[in-house]
This record gives sequence, C-alpha cells and structure tokens, in this order.
Amino acid sequence: MALYEHVFLARQDLAQAQVDALAEIATKIVEENEGKVTKVETWGLRSLAYKIAKNRKAHYVMLNIDAPGGVIAELERQTQINEDIIRYMTVKVDELEAGQSVMMRKQDRPDRGDRGPRGDRGDRGPREDRGDRGDRGPRREETAGE
Repeated sequence: MALYEHVFLARQDLAQAQVDALAEIATKIVEENEGKVTKVETWGLRSLAYKIAKNRKAHYVMLNIDAPGGVIAELERQTQINEDIIRYMTVKVDELEAGQSVMMRKQDRPDRGDRGPRGDRGDRGPREDRGDRGDRGPRREETAGE
C-alpha cells in the first residue's frame, strides 16, 4: 500500500468538536476501504494568506494514511462534497514522518527574540556623505515655505 499525507482546511466558524468530527469522517472513509490512518494532527485555527470563500482563517488538520490509491480517490471525492472543507491536498510520500510534524514542532520552539538590537550596523561603521550623488537641490521642507 502507498503512503499519503492528506491536509484539509475547515471553515473558521466551526467549533473544534465539529473539526474533530470531520477528521473522524475522513478516518472512517479510509478504514471502510481497507486503508489505515496512522496519525491525525490538528494544527488549530490559523490565518490564511488570502481569503478563501470569505474566510480569513481556517482549521488545519493533517492525516497520515497508509492505503491504496482508490481509497484516496474516494476520500477526495467525499471531501469535495463537504461544504465545511474549503481546501484539501493529498500528497504521496515515500515514508511517513515519525513523531510530530514540522508544523507542530514550529509551535514548540522558543521566541526568536535572541537576534540582538536592530540598529547595530556591525563592522560597517557610520554612514558618510556620498559625494557621487552631487547636489540634489533643495529639500521639500525648504521649498514648502515659499
């Protein structure tokens, strides 16, 4: 059997229990067709890069699936029919990731506040006058009073 990662985005106005029910429905579809869901991860409510069907956010869910290709065709058909799911994507993979996915590990890492101050120019030194620009005429502030 082949290995797949199936990610779907559910509407933002759904409760978490409804999102979990959608994941259960997908799991049931796979298992009824002699496949196996090895892992279900709920990534939570996240912002979208652009509006999709008037939604600015969506609930993300990922399923790791071990099943033949016909099962995935049926899962995608059922997913397309469901009005609560606004996007989905299924990818065939060589091996399933053990442990947490990258999206879950991303939430666990500490803040990135260790970069230091932003204003430091390092070894470049202070800025100097650039003589190659010549005289550019009066500035806006100077001409505004005239």
